[in-house]
Amino acid sequence: MSTTPALSNPRINRWRARRALWAWRLLVQGPAAAKRGLDLLLVLPALLLLTPLLLLVALAICCCDGGPVLFWQTRVGRHGRIFNFPKFRSMRVDAEATRAQLLAANQHGASGVTFKMARDPRITPVGRWLRRFSIDELPQLWCVLCGHMTLVGPRPPLVSEVARYTLRERQRLTVTPGLTCIWQVNGRSEVPFPQQVQMDLDYIQQASLWADIKLILKTLPAVIRGRGAY
Repeated sequence: MSTTPALSNPRINRWRARRALWAWRLLVQGPAAAKRGLDLLLVLPALLLLTPLLLLVALAICCCDGGPVLFWQTRVGRHGRIFNFPKFRSMRVDAEATRAQLLAANQHGASGVTFKMARDPRITPVGRWLRRFSIDELPQLWCVLCGHMTLVGPRPPLVSEVARYTLRERQRLTVTPGLTCIWQVNGRSEVPFPQQVQMDLDYIQQASLWADIKLILKTLPAVIRGRGAY
């Protein structure tokens, strides 16, 4: 009869090592997997239910000025990864070319990192309605489905904005960017950029699945109120 102690049994040691590895993976990767699961659980049915609305919006944009339905930008995601970022076009076709002429009216400061203007003359009549109810952001559900974005997280910045970030502000890029975020349900464009950064960093430090669910539930009332939606 063998008297080999359990601790020296190779088979038991391998089993314990595997158990420790799976426990570590669950601890480290579990929250990310749960967050991704929540994204897919909500985004897939949302895309199906919203398809009629998306088609109507596309038709309205075409009828407004005959320009393209989508406006594509290059945005910066987690760890600086670049990805294509779509929105329903809410501005004139020449909006990017004429932006420099409006910098003095930037509500985040003429030399601010971000550009926000309450009564931007480049916005089309249809675009003003789309922005009021954040409908212009709906194509980004595709980015969530592809994994470039998540439902909740700091908004993805422009490449030109990241080029002006300080080291502290670059901490926003340590997580996957989101469709909605903490400052979007607390004033959106009315929140100054430094305060946006602080709120994003607070979110990153305190992130949890329950916090994400609460922000998702707060997003719809914030959209209906339309505060800072421009």
